[in-house]
Amino acid sequence: MKVVYFDVENFEEDFLREKSAGYDFYLESNPLTELGKINPQYLDADVISVFTTSRVSRKVLEQFKNLKLIALRSVGFNHIDIDCCKSRNITVESSPNYGSITVAEFALALLLDTARKVTFSYNEYRASRIEPKSLMGVELFGKTAGIAGLGAIGAEFARIAHGLGMNILAFDKFEKDEMKVKYNVEYTDFDTLLEKSDFISIHAPLTKENYHMFNAESFKKMKNTAILVNTGRGELIDNQALYNALLNGEIAGAGLDVLENEETLGTFDDAFGINRLDKVTLERTLINSRLFLLDNVVITPHTAYNTKEAVQRILETTISNINAFAQGRIQNQVK
Repeated sequence: MKVVYFDVENFEEDFLREKSAGYDFYLESNPLTELGKINPQYLDADVISVFTTSRVSRKVLEQFKNLKLIALRSVGFNHIDIDCCKSRNITVESSPNYGSITVAEFALALLLDTARKVTFSYNEYRASRIEPKSLMGVELFGKTAGIAGLGAIGAEFARIAHGLGMNILAFDKFEKDEMKVKYNVEYTDFDTLLEKSDFISIHAPLTKENYHMFNAESFKKMKNTAILVNTGRGELIDNQALYNALLNGEIAGAGLDVLENEETLGTFDDAFGINRLDKVTLERTLINSRLFLLDNVVITPHTAYNTKEAVQRILETTISNINAFAQGRIQNQVK
């Protein structure tokens, strides 16, 4: 069985080499997208494994004629054309529950950084600008934390927020009595979450229904002192609307680990092919670049998952998925 791993970091190589010894395998550091050329020797792969930096569209999938399994090194699968996979009988498997604590902790770090202006203060201090008024932050204790999506990660964020003495509102399709009892979570509708929350942390999966759930209308309903944190998926926020809201003072700040069309930021330059980007992708790339210029925004490169413990769990689950598939068993299949 031929297996190709994309998006491979150097610290993952030894583990993948050891555990893939029984297969004809290849390690590729580049993501798998329409923007990059695919090595011809990969195209007859039976299995590919990708991280969230890949974008496995129908156009990409059509180049792999023998593909039977996509082993995701992530929980989310919005970067995969699932409909195309179903039509070609390609199994897609994820790595669930690897980083609930890891991502929730990082969401808190972004919230604290933005609320207390940690990065901004650091940059000002380096530039020898020390103005206490401009560095003044806000406390979390006693404030209302709104959680959009109370799954495994959202539940961990609720646990942390409760421990910090925060009041918790949650918007989710499914109410859990355990959350109400343990952390005094109050479930509410989306508009109430927007209107009453001092801080909102996004932990919802990306679906067709909640694409751009945070848009121009949403920001107008939020407090102008509110801070938005996103460690979910970039497409949950309309970044043009977010940029306008931050610029116009409709909300106070944002901590973002994910961005819409973030794949064009890390490797994008003129040589990479500006002419290969469609109009919408190019516009979103420019908006993302502008967000970096705002003092009330903290942006990190989709690294909330990135702890030693979580990465190890991802790799172990991925290898387990591939080994099981080779033995005729399917596990952790996405819907």
